[in-house]
Amino acid sequence: MRTAINVICLDRPGMLRDIAGVVAKMGGNIVYTQQFVVERGVNLGKASVYMEIDGLTEDAGAMVEELEALDPIFEVTVHKTFEKIYGSRVIIIGGGAQVAQVAVGAVSEADRHNLRGERISVDTIPLVGEAAIADAVSAVSRLPRASILVLAGALMGGRITEEVKRLQEEGIPVIALKMAGSLPDQADLVVTDPIQAGTFAVMHVASTAVFDISRVRGREF
Repeated sequence: MRTAINVICLDRPGMLRDIAGVVAKMGGNIVYTQQFVVERGVNLGKASVYMEIDGLTEDAGAMVEELEALDPIFEVTVHKTFEKIYGSRVIIIGGGAQVAQVAVGAVSEADRHNLRGERISVDTIPLVGEAAIADAVSAVSRLPRASILVLAGALMGGRITEEVKRLQEEGIPVIALKMAGSLPDQADLVVTDPIQAGTFAVMHVASTAVFDISRVRGREF
């Protein structure tokens, strides 16, 4: 079972190593981590370290006690994992007006499935320009829980198409609005209506839906 903890500690070199050492001692494997400064000080501030851990051979309470025994640690709390709280992520990138319309469809459909016990979240970012959009597409594979990408715009190609191909090779499908450029030929699915594009994206992610993008790959709706 996966365990999630959040540690508030001194912001100093070696802190992450010390925490990871305790986790390893308990047989745990850190599968996800993020850290950031929560309070800056003249000498040392405070940092927040969040971890999701698999394979603990000891009770999580024993790990918490050992972590709290370290002087530089102020607080250790146990939480539900991001997967249980936020679930799969639908990512929407592109022009502001089109992104907003795709989000309408995605949020409405996600709400329907989340009421039935799913956990699906929708992330959006309106961007302009080939370089900015291509960088964002490239980063999708580094986003935890990212399950599908929708690209919304009037013209996309070049480096954007290249990054989409790499993303698909990593197992993340891509839906594109009907648009000019080389992107539609590379996308897994092309959809004319942005609201429907958002709906399709969520239906693919949801386990309570019967839609599977692999069965309509290469088609246009």
